[in-house]
Amino acid sequence: MIKKNNTLNQWLWKWHFIAGLVSLPFVIVLAITGGIYLFKDNYEGPQQEAIKVIKAEANPISFQQQWELAKSVAKKQPNIMVIPSKYTQATEFVSGRFSHKNSIYINPYTAKVTGKISPKDSKMHTVRKLHGELLLGKFGTKIIELIASWMVVLIITGIYVFWPNKKQGVKGFFTVRLKQGKRILFRDLHTVLGFWVSLLLLLTLAGGFPWTDVFGDNFKWVQKVTNTGYPKTWDARGLQSKVSGEAITLDNMVILAKSMELEGEVSIGLPKNENGVYSIFNTTLNFGKQKRFHFDQYSGEQLIEHDWGDVGVLMRGRLWLMAFHQGQFGQWNWILMLGIAIMLLGVSLAGLLSYLKRKQKGHWGTPKVPAKFKAGYGIVICIVILGIVFPLFGISSLLVAIIEFIRTKKKPV
Repeated sequence: MIKKNNTLNQWLWKWHFIAGLVSLPFVIVLAITGGIYLFKDNYEGPQQEAIKVIKAEANPISFQQQWELAKSVAKKQPNIMVIPSKYTQATEFVSGRFSHKNSIYINPYTAKVTGKISPKDSKMHTVRKLHGELLLGKFGTKIIELIASWMVVLIITGIYVFWPNKKQGVKGFFTVRLKQGKRILFRDLHTVLGFWVSLLLLLTLAGGFPWTDVFGDNFKWVQKVTNTGYPKTWDARGLQSKVSGEAITLDNMVILAKSMELEGEVSIGLPKNENGVYSIFNTTLNFGKQKRFHFDQYSGEQLIEHDWGDVGVLMRGRLWLMAFHQGQFGQWNWILMLGIAIMLLGVSLAGLLSYLKRKQKGHWGTPKVPAKFKAGYGIVICIVILGIVFPLFGISSLLVAIIEFIRTKKKPV
């Protein structure tokens, strides 16, 4: 057990309290929408089955013909084809990326389009937008980033404030007093559950920050200047085919891709124009097995090959954390993330109920701190570091400090 400074404890509790009260509505929204979004595949799977699943028959048309068909009906030229892993799977042609992604599905046996799927047309897309930007666009994204930044502070201050003293001992990490009234019960639920979910919650927040505007852009800049992202030619950027004769058919590229026996979902990047290249790559959460090959579309010559070893350390960490955040590493990860969402909601509500039970009418109930208390250099340095890492937290902290200084100066001596 550590010996805590009681005055510092009060000061940290005060800012934990204020930040928690302001953040609470948003944290509840994040917990609920994050938990709901985990059911995305369960919700969308049955709805999309009629488009994705087909009946295997004789004499399918070639992949080249399917590509031509997809181009004839697509608003934007497809840039990727996903190789079907089963005879009963429609061929997917993809254009665009992320929320602008559109997929056209072709039945090779009937030479017809089975349907189109765009993420933004799904109700789960609305849930994701609510989770990531409160349906307020760029402004909402910055609000979520600000709240997430303060959640890091909430977790750090909460751990210090909750940490049991010598008298409580190790039992303090587990004790929930059930018979001392509802205020104590909710307080203990808030602190004990909050402590045990705190490290997992920090990991979850780390997986969400790459999607943010300010932190996310800064992180990408660091990746670029330190050369720790994707190699420049990972997506065939800068590579060109030498125009010479007839282009290789898509069917030949499919045969080559299948011969590689790559793990996971295998796709072919389609040439954008006569100078474009073919690409073969796989998508798997066993990141170490990811590979990318780029080929001249006329000669079939392999221009370059990439594997996971070519990916920079910051990009590796970023992708792992983002996949963890979405519960993509199998059932254990999905259950864990659902548990974190439920516990975060429980911790938030328990803290609110404890506060309402403690709060006196006409008063906010803000913890009192002696007027003589001054934050030490260590605390200031920690705040500055957090402000640099999370710029929106830094700006908001500066505003809070200015308001607090003005408020203090106005008090009568």
